[in-house]
Amino acid sequence: MQMVRSQAKAGFTVRDMTKMAVCLAFCMVSAFISFPLPMTPGLVTALTIALDVTAFVLSPKLTFITVVAYVVLGAVGLPIFPGGMGGLGRLFGPTGGFYMGWPFVCAIVSWLAAGHAPSFKRYAAIAIIAGIPLTYVGGIASMMMVLHVDLVKALMMAAVPFIPGDVMKALISAFIAVRVNKMLKKA
Repeated sequence: MQMVRSQAKAGFTVRDMTKMAVCLAFCMVSAFISFPLPMTPGLVTALTIALDVTAFVLSPKLTFITVVAYVVLGAVGLPIFPGGMGGLGRLFGPTGGFYMGWPFVCAIVSWLAAGHAPSFKRYAAIAIIAGIPLTYVGGIASMMMVLHVDLVKALMMAAVPFIPGDVMKALISAFIAVRVNKMLKKA
């Protein structure tokens, strides 16, 4: 009984921690589903789906903590980043802005979705209108700084070729998240 009270004071229930662990594992596994896109250092990855689902299933605070945990685990060397990579070099390389931005972007996406009934249209709109552009900001900035390219070149390397796939992944994540949230309500 004392343990349950201390968890409640910390703001985490066993259910919260379980959902966070499952979302973290989903992010880790989905990052292995990736492939390179010609003319860009970025990878097309299913991780985007897992990050959106995490944002739609967890509260903003839990989303932030979960995605920070993912980034930290990858930064210390676990090969859980897209392409089976890990280490600090990924955070300070051309795509590092994506990694560093994900906790904040996912928390914003979660905040926009919070307090509303699960809705495919709402989730898809949030992921497409807020999630995708905000994610690109970090990636574009890091490519400009690390590769010393101008904004147009960075847009062509970090955003433009990925837009169609990211829209599709946003739709897939909205579909999955609605079903997961409905299932969680029943449990």
